[in-house]
Amino acid sequence: MISNPLLVLIVGCGNIAGRFDQSRSKNELPYTHAGAFTRDGRFNLAVCVEPDDKQRADFMAAWGVPMGFRSIEEAVNSGYYFDVISICSPTTCHSHDLEIALRLKPKLIFCEKPLTTSLAETERLVEECRKSNILLAVNYSRRFDPDVWKLQVDIQEGRWGQLRSIIGCYNKGILNNGSHMLDLVSLLAGPMEIVQVGKPVYDFFRNDPTIPVWLEGTNALPIHLVCGHAEDYAIFELQLVFSQGALTMEDGGMFWRERRVVDSGTFKGYRVLDDGVRRAGQYPLSMLQAVGNIYQAMTEGKPLASTGESAIVAQRMCEEITRRAGAKMRDEPK
Repeated sequence: MISNPLLVLIVGCGNIAGRFDQSRSKNELPYTHAGAFTRDGRFNLAVCVEPDDKQRADFMAAWGVPMGFRSIEEAVNSGYYFDVISICSPTTCHSHDLEIALRLKPKLIFCEKPLTTSLAETERLVEECRKSNILLAVNYSRRFDPDVWKLQVDIQEGRWGQLRSIIGCYNKGILNNGSHMLDLVSLLAGPMEIVQVGKPVYDFFRNDPTIPVWLEGTNALPIHLVCGHAEDYAIFELQLVFSQGALTMEDGGMFWRERRVVDSGTFKGYRVLDDGVRRAGQYPLSMLQAVGNIYQAMTEGKPLASTGESAIVAQRMCEEITRRAGAKMRDEPK
């Protein structure tokens, strides 16, 4: 532990705040805010906020947090100062919690995605952070994944040849998980335009359907996002088809499959993809990389890998996809 660690307030004491790591070995890579801040060693979990008394007490005991409050307003009234505020509350609470967090004037806010349920509200709060000179990091976690960083460079340098198409599969809501997918694809392929949307699938959230969508990137790059169903199993996978092979992110980045072009052993004169290799991904490093990026942004002025501005790009597309899907449903014959 460094002599002057950055003081952290965690708002919400659920799964992503710390519970996913509470039953895991301390030697395993952390998946949560508390786990990553603790493992990094340059942060001090000073205070947590959670309205459920038992959940808050369990969190405080698990992570050695000395002070806890039932609401973020209590944290404001306590007079404490925090360098970092982590917003890990349910998405429907983000707008309120971000608004109050601004009053605490931290150096940085680290918020779970999506920032809010409304694009207009997200844009307003991002602007409020900018005007208040408060850094805003958003946990679109693939932006902190070393495999994704390498893939960006590989695409730019043409190591797989020309990118021909992208196919993604996701479930559990266009805003909840689809925003992750859209953020990742825009990071890798650049700006996209919506060509066509499909019929919404209400597989988990009443107000956030999973929606298939056909997009186009630069030079009419075809990008298709298709749907699984959350009642079956979780899925978040992406295939990139190149002129020299195909690369697939599996299980959200826990694994990657690489296939290269070879001459067919069955059909003379044809070229096909080989059986390829499946390797473990570096996605489990993402939370540690995120807090490391946060520390560097606060102490060295390094750019944040995931910002409010980049989050707006993904949410703007989510809102337009949802609008078009709703209009399409209304226009269908009854």
